[in-house]
This record gives sequence, C-alpha cells and structure tokens, in this order.
Amino acid sequence: MSASNPTLITFVIYIAAMVLIGFMAYRSTNNLSDYILGGRSLGSVVTALSAGASDMSGWLLMGLPGAIYMSGLSESWIAIGLVIGAYLNWLFVAGRLRVQTEHNGDALTLPDYFSSRFEDKSGLLRIISAVVILVFFTIYCASGIVAGARLFESTFGMSYETALWAGAAATIAYTFVGGFLAVSWTDTVQATLMIFALLLTPIIVLLATGGVDTTFLAIEAQNPDNFNMLKGTTFIGIISLMGWGLGYFGQPHILARFMAADSVKSIANARRISMTWMILCLGGTVAVGFFGIAYFSANPAMAMPVSENHERVFIELAKILFNPWIAGVLLSAILAAVMSTLSCQLLVCSSALTEDFYKAFLRKNASQLELVWIGRAMVLAVALVAIVMAANPENRVLGLVSYAWAGFGAAFGPVVLISVLWKGMTRNGALAGIVVGALTVIVWKHFELLGLYEIIPGFIFASLAIFLVSKMGEPTAGMLQRFAAAEKDFHLNK
Repeated sequence: MSASNPTLITFVIYIAAMVLIGFMAYRSTNNLSDYILGGRSLGSVVTALSAGASDMSGWLLMGLPGAIYMSGLSESWIAIGLVIGAYLNWLFVAGRLRVQTEHNGDALTLPDYFSSRFEDKSGLLRIISAVVILVFFTIYCASGIVAGARLFESTFGMSYETALWAGAAATIAYTFVGGFLAVSWTDTVQATLMIFALLLTPIIVLLATGGVDTTFLAIEAQNPDNFNMLKGTTFIGIISLMGWGLGYFGQPHILARFMAADSVKSIANARRISMTWMILCLGGTVAVGFFGIAYFSANPAMAMPVSENHERVFIELAKILFNPWIAGVLLSAILAAVMSTLSCQLLVCSSALTEDFYKAFLRKNASQLELVWIGRAMVLAVALVAIVMAANPENRVLGLVSYAWAGFGAAFGPVVLISVLWKGMTRNGALAGIVVGALTVIVWKHFELLGLYEIIPGFIFASLAIFLVSKMGEPTAGMLQRFAAAEKDFHLNK
C-alpha cells in the first residue's frame, strides 16, 4: 500500500476540492431554478467543458481504451460517430433549445419543456418522459458507479463492495449540496484534468515503447489487423458503432447544459471549445488503447491485470509508467470522468422527481426552499438505487452505458430534434415518439435483431411515429405562436 500512498493523497486532495466547490455553489443556490439549471447563468467556457465532461463518463478512460486494446482501430468507428453526432447536436439543437425552453414556460427540465411546448394539460407527456428519464438514468448512474468502483478496487486493492461506496460518496456529497452550479463548476475542472491525462499518457507510452516506428512495428507484430479499421467488421457493425452519434440529441444531462447557457450568443463559442476538447480527448483515448498493445506485448509480465479486464489498460499504464504522484493525478482523471457524468445524471433524475412529479402533482404551491431540499433528498434516493444495481461485480461499463445511451437517444432524440425544427409537431406526435423510441430499444435489445445497435431502429421508428401521428392532428395557435417567437429570437441573437 506504501506505493499507493501518493496516489491516495492525490485522490483525497482532489475529492476534497470537488466537495469544497460544492459548498461554494451552495451559497449561490437560492431556488429550484438555481439548483436544477444554475439560474441559466453559464458562460461559453463552462457550458462547453461541462457539456463535454458530463458526456464523457468513465467509458472514455476505461471502456473505449479497453475496446481499442482488444480489437485495434476497428473499434474507433464509435469515436467518429460521436464526433459527428455531437457537432450536429451543437449546430441544430443547442441554441434553439435554449430559446425554446425560455419561450415555453421557462422550462427547467425536458419533461417540463415537452409539457409546455405541446400544451399537455393531461400531464401524460410529463409523466411518461419523466419515467423514461428515471428508468434509463438509473441504469446510466449504475454504470458510473461501476466505473468508480473498478478504479478504487484496482488502485487501492479494496474489495468491490467497499470500492462501490468509496467511489460514489464524494459525487453524491457535492451534487447533494451544490446542485447544478457545483456540477458545472466541477465539470470544468474535471474536463481540464481529463484532457491533460489523455494528451500526456499516450506520449509517455510512445516513449516507453521506443518511439513511433518501434511502437507501430510492435502493434503490427502482435496482429497486422490492428491497423485495419475494417477488421472483423461488417456494414451493420460499422453503422452500429457510428449510430452512437444519434444519441446526443436525446441525452438530458447534455441538453441541460444548452438550457443553462446565459444566452444564445454563448453557444457558437461553446461549440468550438467543446468540439476541440472532445476531438483531442477521443484521439488520446484511442491512442492509449492502441499504444497499450505495443507496451504490454513487450512487457508480458505486467499484462496480467489487463488480460483479466481490458478496461483497466489506462489504469495500469498510469500506475506503471508514472511517478506515483503523477499517477495519482492521472487516475484522478478517471474519477473526474466518472464523477462529472454521475453528478449530472443524479441531478437530472432529482429534477425529474422534484419538478415533474412532486411539484407538478403533489405540491403545486411548495416553497422554493422546500423544492430544493426535496431535490437533495431525491439525489440520495436515486444514488442508493444505482448503488444497489451496481452491486454485481461482473458488470461491464460499456454494456451498461450503451443500453442507457440508446434508450435516451431513441426516446428523446427525435422528439427534441423535431420539436425545435418543425412547427407542425403535435402533442400526440411527441407522445408517440417517446413511447415508440423507448419500446423499440427495449424489444430490439432483447431479441438482438440483425446485430444492429438498438438506437438506430429506435431513432428511425420514433421519427416516423412523430411525423405520421402529428400529421393526423394540428398544432394549436398558441404552439405556433411560441415556436415562431422562439425561432425569431434564435435568429436575431445567434
């Protein structure tokens, strides 16, 4: 354990800093809008880095490098799909969603926005969308807790059960105390830490394996197909990996960043910052997994932990190649990735329970202070359920994430995208889109039809359902008026 002491100290300092930021944010949290959306006060840098950090979970430093390490560059199609999807989301959705939520009852959550945008008096749209958020996000939260547990388990030799609680505790603490501002400010620090780790680590691995030429020769010697982006793939396989990009349009924790921007003018600059950060991070991630092939084939005695679980490739390289103090900083980047995404997801679940169930149906006249404390209680409740779900040590991070990502992408993606682009969309069209998208993902996943990633049929069928059902009715005059006002606002200020 002595070798781990510097790493342990680094972790403790890092976690203490995040909790301190939580208490600083606590002082700026006066009402539910502050707790859920930070009072719509985020500038372009915080919007950009917070969107990036909340998107890139432990999957970025564990799941993807592990996949590249096992299969070579053929797994990098997923990164290409993500970059395209994220860019289109910033381009078509970010600014429009910012103004649409403001023009539609100053909506704080996606169910709130859907309910106001489509004048849903029955509350059905709000309930169904809030249920979808709770179901898929609890699975997503569980994936974050698994990633955190794996990190503590392999770094400090803890049992999985102890690591589960250790990994989740700090995130729950600062989300509970500081709400959205704490999450966004910590995301900015965490995004900086992640890009530092992902740019430095592949360079050091290259140097350790003898430079670019030697590294590439070693990777080729291990398996020439490691360089082949089409190795072991099919057309359906590539489409499935690229299809991850569709998920961006429906991720509530990312869309919340757009809703919280201080103005539409901040969005264009935020897009440039966020996309640069994302491309550099994904490039570094692919490089870590790829160069790891050369390092561990040259050092087979050290390869045992990675052979047992390929998702540990970044962790092992950091521990082996760096001074324990630097390794502590690099491994904190995994914790940063886990914490940044988990905190956002806990907050979105809490928001759905507080704004879309408690306030909407139980306590319409609840005070702002009461709502903030209910929000905090819901953070704890969702976290406990996710910890119970994560208790199976056989869980793989990428598998859990892919299911939740598809669920949101198909259930909400088409509804969000079409609702900000097409004035003719109706309440029944939105309902049909959410239900058809979510059910398609569940059924397709269960039967594993055609070997195609379930987000693709889910997105297509949901879009068709929205269009066909909307054509059977007509939007009200109020819906058309608000849509036109928001569009005008968007084009005047972008």
